[in-house]
Amino acid sequence: MTKEQQSLEVNDSSQITIPIRNLIAIIIFVAGMVTGYFSTTERIMLLEHNMEIMDVHVQQNNEFRIRWPRGELGALPDDAEQNMRLDFIEEQLDSMVNGH
Repeated sequence: MTKEQQSLEVNDSSQITIPIRNLIAIIIFVAGMVTGYFSTTERIMLLEHNMEIMDVHVQQNNEFRIRWPRGELGALPDDAEQNMRLDFIEEQLDSMVNGH
């Protein structure tokens, strides 16, 4: 074997030399990437959660918008009083028209 072939062999006792500043730079880079990944993941989860909450509010609003005018969700006390007065006026009008 030539000297080139010997230097390219890799086994369990192979050694790698790297300057300490490069090692520190690699560690800082990896730490920054991990922090960025978790920050991005957290932001995405927060936005998805907010979107789910808004979807619930939109569905509730849509249901209210449809069911309230139909009277399926009840009526305001003022509406009930107004309906009673209208019923009374209708009864008086019917009695005047019918001749009582």
